[in-house]
Amino acid sequence: MALFAERYRAMSARDARFDGQFITGVHSTGIYCRPSCPATTPKAANVSFYLTAAAAHEAGLRACKRCLPDAVPGSPEWNVRDDLAARAMRLIADGEVERSGVPGLAARLGYTPRHLGRVLQQELGAGPLALARAQRAQTARELLVNTRLPLTDIAFAAGFGSIRQFNETVAAVYQQTPSELRERGARRRGAQPVVAPGGPAEPGTTVSLRLPARAPFDGAGVLGFLGLRAVAGVESFESGAYRRAVRLPAGTATVALSLAGTPEAPFVSCEVTLDELADLAPLVSRVRRLLDLDADAAAIDAALAADPALTPAVARVPGIRVPGSMSPEETLFRALIGQQISMAAARTLLGRLAEALGDRLPAERGGWTLFPTAAQIAAGGRGVLRGPVARIDTIMRVAEALASGELWLDVGESKEDLSARLMAVKGIGPWTAGYVSMRVLGSPDVLLTSDLAIRQGAARLGLPDAAAPLAAHGAAWAPWRSYAGMHLWRALAG
Repeated sequence: MALFAERYRAMSARDARFDGQFITGVHSTGIYCRPSCPATTPKAANVSFYLTAAAAHEAGLRACKRCLPDAVPGSPEWNVRDDLAARAMRLIADGEVERSGVPGLAARLGYTPRHLGRVLQQELGAGPLALARAQRAQTARELLVNTRLPLTDIAFAAGFGSIRQFNETVAAVYQQTPSELRERGARRRGAQPVVAPGGPAEPGTTVSLRLPARAPFDGAGVLGFLGLRAVAGVESFESGAYRRAVRLPAGTATVALSLAGTPEAPFVSCEVTLDELADLAPLVSRVRRLLDLDADAAAIDAALAADPALTPAVARVPGIRVPGSMSPEETLFRALIGQQISMAAARTLLGRLAEALGDRLPAERGGWTLFPTAAQIAAGGRGVLRGPVARIDTIMRVAEALASGELWLDVGESKEDLSARLMAVKGIGPWTAGYVSMRVLGSPDVLLTSDLAIRQGAARLGLPDAAAPLAAHGAAWAPWRSYAGMHLWRALAG
């Protein structure tokens, strides 16, 4: 009851900070809304709260046409929580059900489909198929509103198995046909939706999207973090825009990210060019994780600012983010290669590795270089890598294990399992395991006290600069120690 009362107060206050964190189901009208919906506050007796749109769909509710409850940042729960439900949600958002079905999703998580369905129904109010269906509906709405792609292409790009399924799902969720939803979206934005040159459903299709972020949002900081570490040929950072090439499940893509919106309603402009439109949903999920768009920034800032040593840092940089990852394997290799050397030296070594071993996109796609795969590094890395022999041996050991399947990394892991698997590899220690967990899984509670830059940043803020005392002091920052670490890094850089 206390949780219901808290959510009802937030909804009554139309508090936008809770948009995406839960959904308000109004049974008297048969719709579900975001908490900040401007409609008249319903009676408590007519309200239920849900963690997912899928649960609202299962309850027979449809999306509000006025507030568009799925056009908001996603829930931060799936990073804060590390249980089976959260791990499943991360994989569903990445398109695992579309690629391998519920049996494949369950196998990735190490459970039977029946057990997984039972847990998700109990925890989230919907099973894996319903959760994936809601994901498809949201992807379809994005494409309908933001592009002029043919409806048939949108249906299959969103993951639907047939046009009929696409039409029925859109009508059930939004109470509008796909064409009506497209027209309504265009009127809202005051312009005709467009798709850039490249041709519908052909390799090289370019789509422009708006990805909402939860305010406050230190977008400049997270893009700057990525830009400082950009590897020549693979990435660039110019005029405030971060660009790169990336591998996806069905093909390759290039992506350009820049900041837009207002401080109160920030969003990221995302222009992507894809070989396969089916990769759009996984790409959007990975970009959201890369920029940490769904973080509960207000709660994080309030918790960290309660420590007087961090109060000025939080005031200087509200809404700080923990940069994520678009490729777990790439993040691991970059962590291994960049240890104990300067950022400039790491970029040089990584650039040399990419130039020697990475695949190149054609000139009409910008001539970008794709970061080498584990198999490519295993085959040719020893002839390219430079540095201490022990480090090169570790990198090659990791590449061979990843290429053979002996080692694997993905967003469906728990922090404990991922860390244990990494540290079982000779040459990988707690810093690497913690850094990869923070970047790949979005783990919010990792404080890298062995990191020299973090300790130096702590000293600048008047905090202990030795690992053990800093860890003891930082215990009070849980469960947001990853964000505290970003403030310490920023203190040194600033």
